[in-house]
Amino acid sequence: MNNYSFPAPDALAPTPRAGHKSALRTMLVVAAILVALLLGLLTLLLIGLGTGLVPLLIGFVLATLPVPIYVSLALWIDRFEPEPPWMLATAFFWGALVAIFIAFVMNTISGGIIALLAGDKAGEFFATVISAPFVEETSKALVLFGLFWWKRDEFDGVIDGIVYAAMVGLGFAMTENIQYYGGAALEGGVAGSLGTFILRGLMAPFSHPLFTSMTGIGLGLASQTNKRGIRILAPLVGLFVAMSLHGLWNLSASLNPVLYFVVYFFIMVPVFIAVLVTIYYALQREGQIVREQLASDLQQGFFTQQEYECLCSVRGRMGASWRAFRHGGVTMWRMRARYNSTASELAFHRNRVARGLLAQDEAAHAREEFYRRALYELSTQMGRPQ
Repeated sequence: MNNYSFPAPDALAPTPRAGHKSALRTMLVVAAILVALLLGLLTLLLIGLGTGLVPLLIGFVLATLPVPIYVSLALWIDRFEPEPPWMLATAFFWGALVAIFIAFVMNTISGGIIALLAGDKAGEFFATVISAPFVEETSKALVLFGLFWWKRDEFDGVIDGIVYAAMVGLGFAMTENIQYYGGAALEGGVAGSLGTFILRGLMAPFSHPLFTSMTGIGLGLASQTNKRGIRILAPLVGLFVAMSLHGLWNLSASLNPVLYFVVYFFIMVPVFIAVLVTIYYALQREGQIVREQLASDLQQGFFTQQEYECLCSVRGRMGASWRAFRHGGVTMWRMRARYNSTASELAFHRNRVARGLLAQDEAAHAREEFYRRALYELSTQMGRPQ
């Protein structure tokens, strides 16, 4: 890599007004976290009132035990540009604390109203098959729409939509499973909760992420176009498909086990495979974007040919990360991960500008120079020849 000089980012210098905005933003974030925690505690309290303390604790342990594995699998998808941890955490805890509270209250109220009008069975059916798909998918989608609207620079396509949807879905499913496992423990003891764990935690651990990924895919498609019609319709169609899959799933589980397994193997499994295929081709597309948008840097000598090839494929990046870990431990591995991510940020930023999704103005140029400076500094820290 050759020796480059970069302009100092004077425009990024803090001002007193920016300091006040930062303090206000911090206060709002703290207030939002406290409200979310309160809603989560209220949800656990409501669940505990129905199950008792011991079943609640059993349900909590069984529901949280596999979550690190599922989260790791979901995060592994995003190989080219890992999302900011705070955004991933926001999506997960929105699902686990806020969306679940909204769903718990709304489903209970709607089911209770129908039960008063048409009987308990009708109320339970309505809450499960009609209310739950609409309320739960809408409450989970709120955070996805929020991230899409306020952090568009971190929403680069279908992969990002699926990852954020998986996080909010896993958070929602974790808290919901506390109720299911706790209820099973109340009725059948530990054996009953283990049976429910096998059914929900092993056979269908990705049901909620799968449903909500439809909304994420819609938002991912919307992020890749400047056509107003597609930007509006794609997320709405994705949300509708999410509700439909969720409703069909709940309907089959409510009617009989045979229908449940038919829906599971002939609808949900194929849809899950289709999402995996979508992920594969989306990763191929992201690799192609990186290859095209960083080609000029290769020609200028900013990257070596070997470095460029490593950045353009998942396998190349994994190999480079492993070599960094082997020679420099965790510190060098983390530095290499930042280098890979920054290169992707640069490529995706250029792609948005080239497609007219961002204006080709001074701010866009400043951001490009910021990424190039970061790459140069990381390369220096990793001991590359300059």
